[in-house]
Amino acid sequence: MATEFENKTALVTGASRGIGAATAAALARAGVAKVIIHYNSFAAGAEETARQVRAAGAAAELIQAPLGSR
Repeated sequence: MATEFENKTALVTGASRGIGAATAAALARAGVAKVIIHYNSFAAGAEETARQVRAAGAAAELIQAPLGSR
């Protein structure tokens, strides 16, 4: 069954924990092809989110960056 997310890429900021991590995993389960996982300092959490995304069938890419400053 095709979904509106099929073959799309999603960028989820703050995806190393909480709502961001849950959103990344939910998007993967909904059919997104690739989830870009942003995190600031919690690399272990981002890696766990990536594992969940991959387990749901999507590709995962990690990006570390402090988005609170220019």
